[in-house]
Amino acid sequence: MTRSTPAGMAAPVAAPWWRVGMVWLVIGGPLVVVVAAIATAVIAYTGADSLVTDPEAMRQGTTKPVANTPAIQARNHAATASQSGR
Repeated sequence: MTRSTPAGMAAPVAAPWWRVGMVWLVIGGPLVVVVAAIATAVIAYTGADSLVTDPEAMRQGTTKPVANTPAIQARNHAATASQSGR
C-alpha cells in the first residue's frame, strides 16, 4: 500500500537523527556515566595519599608532619601486624 498526499503538498521529511530528542537521551546517559568515571579516576589518582615506605622513619616518627598526620599514622599502624599481641 502506498501513501498518498493531497495535491500540492510534499511528503513529510524525516528529521536528521541529531534532531530527535530521544536519541540524545539514549546517547547522553551512558556518555555522562563515562565522563563521570574518568573524572573520578583522575581525582583518585591525583589525590592519593603517599605511603610511608621507610620502616625506620615509621619507628622514629621522623616523617614530615602535615595536617592529616594522625590519620596517616593510624592507617600505617593498622596496616602493620602487631607483634606485642602474641
